Parts: sequence; C-alpha cells; structure tokens
Amino acid sequence: MKFLKLFKESIILAFTSVTINKLRTFLSLFGITIGIFSIISVFTVLDWMEKSIRDSIDSMGSNVVYIQKFPWSFSPDLAWWDIIKWPSPSLSDYDAMLNKSSKTEAISLVVGQSSTISYKNSVASGVPVGAVTDNLENVVNFEIGQGRYFSPIEYTRGSNVAVIGAEIAEKLFDDENPVDKEIKIAGRKVRVIGVFKKEGEGPVSLNNIDKLTLIPLNFGRNFINLRNRFIDSQLIVKARAGVTVRELSDEAVMILRAARRLRPAEPENFSVNNATMLSKGFDAVFAGINIGGWLIGGFSILVGGFGIANIMFVSVRERTNMIGIQKALGAKRSFILQQFLAESVLLSIVGGILGVILIFIGTLGINYLYELNMHLTLSNIILAITISGVIGIVAGYAPAYSAAKMNPVEAIGYTFG
Repeated sequence: MKFLKLFKESIILAFTSVTINKLRTFLSLFGITIGIFSIISVFTVLDWMEKSIRDSIDSMGSNVVYIQKFPWSFSPDLAWWDIIKWPSPSLSDYDAMLNKSSKTEAISLVVGQSSTISYKNSVASGVPVGAVTDNLENVVNFEIGQGRYFSPIEYTRGSNVAVIGAEIAEKLFDDENPVDKEIKIAGRKVRVIGVFKKEGEGPVSLNNIDKLTLIPLNFGRNFINLRNRFIDSQLIVKARAGVTVRELSDEAVMILRAARRLRPAEPENFSVNNATMLSKGFDAVFAGINIGGWLIGGFSILVGGFGIANIMFVSVRERTNMIGIQKALGAKRSFILQQFLAESVLLSIVGGILGVILIFIGTLGINYLYELNMHLTLSNIILAITISGVIGIVAGYAPAYSAAKMNPVEAIGYTFG
C-alpha cells in the first residue's frame, strides 16, 4: 500500500510538471512522436505487404500445383538460357494429365496473351486475356460480382463470351452494367456474361483478377497461336481429397515426362510449382525487410530518446531546490528516482500514443484515396506503447538517478543557472 501511495504521488508530480512546462513537454513529445510514427509506420506498411502477399499465395490453394515453363525457385543446376528453350504447357500436356492422372480432382489449361479490349469509344490496352478450358472455377478461387461464369456448352462450342475483371469493367463501362454488352477483344466481337468481384489493390499481386479477362479456349484459339512453344500458358491441377501436393507433383512429373518422351537421363523441361515454394521464399525476404525496418525506425527512436533524456536533465536542474527540500523532509532515494522516471515514462507514452494516432489517421486517408485496405494492427499499437515505455525508462533513468543521489544540503542551496 505504501508503494502504491508513493507511486500515485509520483504520477501526480509528473503530471503537474508536464502540464506546467508546456514548451518543454511539446519538445519531448515531438521527438518521441516522430520516432514512434517512423518505426510503426514502417511496420504497418510491412504488415500490409506481407498480409497481401500471404493472402494472394493462400488463394492459390495449398492442394494445387501449377505446371509451367518457369520454376518459382531456381536450382543452381538450371541455367535460364536452357529454361527459355523449354516448351510451354500445351493441349497435349493437358490431355495427358486429364486422361492419365489418378490423383487429380480437377485440371484446367490457361493460355495468356495481352490484347486490346474496346467498347464504343472506350479502349483498354495491354489487358491480360486468359483463354481457359473448363474446370478453372474448381481449381482457382474467385467470385462473380455480376452476371455468371461460363457454361459447359460455351466451353465446348467456343462461344464468343467473356468474364471481365472489375477494373476493366470500370474503365470501359463507367457506371453502365457490362453484362450482355458487346465488346471487342483483338478486333473480335465478344459478349460479356460476367464480371469478377473486385478484390482490391495490393503491393504485390500474384494473381490480380481485377485486371483479367477470361474467354473459352476454343474461342481464343481463333486469334491465339496455341502451337507457339513460347506462349504464356500453364496447367493448374487440383489434388483429390487425401492426396498431398508432393504425391500430385510426383505423378505429374511422371505423366509429363512420358507425354514429352523424355529419356530417363534427361532432366524435366517443365516446372511443377506450388504455393509452398513461394511462401518459403517470402519468409526470408520478410525477415530481411523486418530487420531493415528496425534499423530505419531505430534511429528515429534513438533521437527521440536523446531528446527526452536532455529535457529530463533540464527538469532535474530546475527542481534541484525542491529535491533538496523533499530529501530533507525524509524522502528516500527510491521516491525521487520513481518521481522522475514516472515523468519520463509519461512523456514517452503520451508521445507514442500521439504517433499511433497520426498513423491511424494516415491509414484512413490512404484507404480512402487508394483503397489499399491498410490497417493499424493491435500488435503494432501494443508494440508502440511498449517501445515508448522502454524508451521512457532508459532515457529517464540517468537524470532520475542523478536527482536521487543529490546531497539535500547542497541541493537546497543550489542556484539554477
């Protein structure tokens, strides 16, 4: 109870000192506010980037493999000039997997090409257009915001229909409903039957469906050369229930080696990728970025800490006579130490809270202007308060200790300046 009473008195004295010396308080708060704003801003952006990329990776599916030309993790045994010579996944590869795989639940071939899309006087250039076989909706996660997706008959007939991304719809149609409107893709008339639900912008988009347009492969082959071995294509394969990605990958390698007639001594001329490979790669990247974030923010915090220490030394000098009187009346060293530490910590935490408020306002403004879905997390708020408290203790200890060990007689007779 005695400790709590002394602690309460220390807080009251600290609060009184903070409110009386407004300029000094402002200077102390300004330094630590900028410091906390800097370091927590860095971590907020990093958390946003990491969450966006992780969500993008997760949306690719933990039980899905992507058979492509280029690997997602490079082996030192492979040279890029050799990989470039590899053929892209083709219809024959698709047929081989479709007919011979026993571990596959669904499979789809996606052939990509950049094209110009137009509607009346509106034009969108360089739009990624994916010509797809059926079952894409069963291997890739997406939602339809307006209209519908392709029907089996439209796949088979190669109907001139398309499902477009939200950004493409906004660019071409403004506020007009795109469904059942006729657009032109590479000069060919196509009817829009659906619009993908908008996913929003991210720092790094691995599969940004907002900018994508899909058409049936049997229609796309009218203007896409499927025999081009350098075309942008991939097989997306989803494993059956109970089948691991490893098992599916091993089976895919065996089937495609046979389909491409590779001899036993020849290496594969295709890549079997999965989301785990990307996740492991980004783990190392974000570990390095976090270290960089601590270094960048650490310098700002250091400057703020020195500012608080300097102001606290000035505070001790100003109140030397009062310290002498307190000690003469029986105040112990621990009370004097606690009194100035409380002031230092109070200043630091208030500065940290102001820094957090500035970041929160900043994220609201950024989300309003750019729709980036950036948020200040609870963990970063706790981190900001914790850092502020630690900086307050570290920066305030030396001034507080110098005040605690003062001789009461010398302190009473001290003249400031």
